[in-house]
Amino acid sequence: MDQETRVAWLVDHYQRPRHRGRLRDADAHVPGGNPGCGDIITMYVKAQPDEDRVAEVSFEGVGCTLSQAAASILAERINQDHPTFAAVLDFSYEDMLDLLGRGIAASRPQCATLALGTLKGAVKTVEMNRKLRAAGHTDAEIADLRRAVAAQGQGTGLVIGEGAERAATAPR
Repeated sequence: MDQETRVAWLVDHYQRPRHRGRLRDADAHVPGGNPGCGDIITMYVKAQPDEDRVAEVSFEGVGCTLSQAAASILAERINQDHPTFAAVLDFSYEDMLDLLGRGIAASRPQCATLALGTLKGAVKTVEMNRKLRAAGHTDAEIADLRRAVAAQGQGTGLVIGEGAERAATAPR
């Protein structure tokens, strides 16, 4: 795809986002924020019952054209492919930049990869919740562990999980 076509594709996803909105029966919803420019995305994930595979995703968010288009493009791909959890977690930030177009996305990698980082956090949340519920853990214990998963995103410049919206909109 040439650069002009790619830009038109991104603008189309920004203006007419696919899979935007709350997924009411989601197994997990995780917010993510980019303190660098104020982007906020919440990813919703519904898993296949008794299978480590994504059944459906959706997103809500506000922010720049690139972050919102990337969320739409990612949601569209995930809903077409229904990947395993492992495939989602293996999809790298470099792969996301390639999908969006390096010439466009490389200058703003945090905007381009916010949706992917947030989706990975949501998939980890589903995995963790399943394992912990099977082991007899309470919802309060599970919430504490969710905060630990969110802490894994520290150092990336993105904030995933609790505090994402606050961090993304804090004065700089």
